[in-house]
Amino acid sequence: MSDDSTVESAATTVPSAAQEVQRLLRPDLRGRSPYGAPQLDVPVRLNTNENSYPVPQVVVDAVLSALAGDVAALNRYPDREFTELRKALTAYLEKQSGVALTPEQVWAGNGSNEVLSHVVQAFGGHGRVALGFTPSYSMHPIISETLGTTWVDGLRSAATEPDAFDLTTESAARQAREHDPSIVFLCSPNNPTGTALPFEVIGAVLQAAPNAVVVVDEAYAEFARPGTRSALSLLADHPRLVVTRTMSKAFAFAGGRLGYLVAAPELVDALRLVRLPYHLSSPTQTIARVALEHADVMLGTVEVIKHQRDRIVERLGELGARPVASDSNFVLFGGLHDEKATWQALLDEGVLVRDMGIARHLRVTAGDPHETTAFLEAMTRLAPTHVDRQEPTP
Repeated sequence: MSDDSTVESAATTVPSAAQEVQRLLRPDLRGRSPYGAPQLDVPVRLNTNENSYPVPQVVVDAVLSALAGDVAALNRYPDREFTELRKALTAYLEKQSGVALTPEQVWAGNGSNEVLSHVVQAFGGHGRVALGFTPSYSMHPIISETLGTTWVDGLRSAATEPDAFDLTTESAARQAREHDPSIVFLCSPNNPTGTALPFEVIGAVLQAAPNAVVVVDEAYAEFARPGTRSALSLLADHPRLVVTRTMSKAFAFAGGRLGYLVAAPELVDALRLVRLPYHLSSPTQTIARVALEHADVMLGTVEVIKHQRDRIVERLGELGARPVASDSNFVLFGGLHDEKATWQALLDEGVLVRDMGIARHLRVTAGDPHETTAFLEAMTRLAPTHVDRQEPTP
């Protein structure tokens, strides 16, 4: 064999970069797809539950002024314990919920996903189980499984009723007892269905899962309808309870990346074991603190957004679709012939909504009045061919 043919033969056996990466990757991560909603340049983007309103100019000015000192001191590490931010979060939560808290009960991170990952790192892991009730927030299983925790898909009533997504006290408690989880995820309001959790479910799960940290994800709490109770009121009696919040939604602060949780001081202290050093930058802490100082201004659009949400529910019902009553800034609606075809048809109309992988359903964020009107006008045009006014066949 010639030297040239030997070189050619050897070259054909060299694995590609993709093959080599897959060979080295953890086996449980092979074949997975990363989380991500489409980010498309369209006139109306209503797929990621962002607040459509920009940060008010008075807050922009205050942030820029406060950042001046931070920029000059970027040669130093940030406050590792984000002391002033925790005080600001405590003051906001006490005013918003009426529950007395201390800064030692508050923990923050770069978005609520980071504080959720801290909980899983600390209380999950190999040989431990995390339980959630699907459909729910898709990052809960992703965070759990990528951190080596076994994920269990608990069931809602939609398993037998295509347009019902209730979670009853009896069902939640039974599944918690069955799986003996180390972590239980509950959402109130739930994403993607939008409904607040029956308050009794939280206590039932705490009792039925005595070996679990129970996480109540309240990312959309500020949009809940009047009378909806917060799990913050249960913290004093339940040291295994964690309540997570975010500034991404009601605060119109998605780009600021600030999420937080509230729990017993002892549980919060345990999270220091897994957080990365100096995980919250000085600018992040300052921007969030200034936003909280202007909470009344930042939350000034919440009632407008709730009105747009209710417009969507009412109009979709008139069109024959089946919207789910919502306590969030979005609406899940069913009754579609083909959710993928409707998603594409809306995109062709310049409106981007979210396909959550639920048969015959889509989710739409309540935008500003112009965006909401654009979506509803598009749905009005599409309804005759896309909405099934008849009850679905079993």
